[in-house]
Amino acid sequence: MHFTIQASDPQSKARTGVLTTDHGPIRTPIFMPVGTAGTVKAVHQRELVDDVRAEIILGNTYHLYLRPGLDVLAKAGGLHRFNGWQRPILTDSGGYQVYSLSGTRKIKEEGVTFKSHIDGSKHIFTPEGVMDIQRIIGADIIMAFDECTPYPCDYGYARASMDMTHRWLTRCIQRFDSTEGTYGYRQTLFPIVQGSTYKDLRQQSAEFIAEQQREGNAIGGLAVGEPAEEMYGMIEHVNAILPSDKPRYLMGVGTPENILEAIALGIDMFDCVMPTRNARHGILFTTQGVINIKNEKWKDDFSPIDEELEGYAGTFYSKAYLRHLIRSEEILGAQIASLQNLTLYLWLVEQARQQIMAGNFVKWKDGITKKLMQRL
Repeated sequence: MHFTIQASDPQSKARTGVLTTDHGPIRTPIFMPVGTAGTVKAVHQRELVDDVRAEIILGNTYHLYLRPGLDVLAKAGGLHRFNGWQRPILTDSGGYQVYSLSGTRKIKEEGVTFKSHIDGSKHIFTPEGVMDIQRIIGADIIMAFDECTPYPCDYGYARASMDMTHRWLTRCIQRFDSTEGTYGYRQTLFPIVQGSTYKDLRQQSAEFIAEQQREGNAIGGLAVGEPAEEMYGMIEHVNAILPSDKPRYLMGVGTPENILEAIALGIDMFDCVMPTRNARHGILFTTQGVINIKNEKWKDDFSPIDEELEGYAGTFYSKAYLRHLIRSEEILGAQIASLQNLTLYLWLVEQARQQIMAGNFVKWKDGITKKLMQRL
């Protein structure tokens, strides 16, 4: 993997570049649609390419490990061949599921034992095992196994968790560097900065992660309930330490406003379930603002969903028709809304890249953020 910075904004830390993988280039800053179980929910691969214009998608280690299972993925030749996606893929490590399944898991130095949410069967994730699993899944970028702490989080717990995450990272690196990719193309490992919202812990973690000299780095444990200003403060502090010539990935973030502010702080990669999850509940992100399509005001509004975006979903279907579908719980409603939201998110980072190249990012960001986040 190779990362080249093409331009930097003169009034912020924003930058635009190209991340090159064996499955193709990724222009940064980039938003990565989340494909939890080998699919970006309700969106075809063709639509991801032609309409959304996604350049990389995510897979979820925990879910893919449980279903369809590693035997199926190995027989298929990896996730790329299984789901037909020919561009880059990133897989998380299962660390966030460890966080979210707090009632059915136990964390020890060896790893994490947990019960399947599907059938209650018991499993264990270790740093070494998670590397092996992600080798079989076959993602271009794989994540180190970590613990995502909750918010608020006791300082003592946050520190102990961070220290364990660092020890797990050492084991991940040893396993990753002693093994080869399964399918003949290169994979790369990203470590994850932790430390909750404690500045000194974030500094220690960022320094430790930077010392590993991997090809990219991630920031985890944010967007878990803390105020946005605390999140931005942690990002700024960590990015001052992480190497500037490596891509920086902010995990699980967020709203269009969050993304634009984080780009200004030097973040290059984003993912979040928000565009597709909100879509299934009738919340649309558009170039004009946020729409709750279930509201009565859209009942007889036959104008396009988002004509300015020029995406297929936004220009072909009307607000009234989408409202009818969503309220009727028709599957097509979730498809149209998901396509609209993802198209908006990828349009947004494309616009950000253009504005960074033009040296006008901050002025543009300040103007468009208010417009995008207003409730219509």
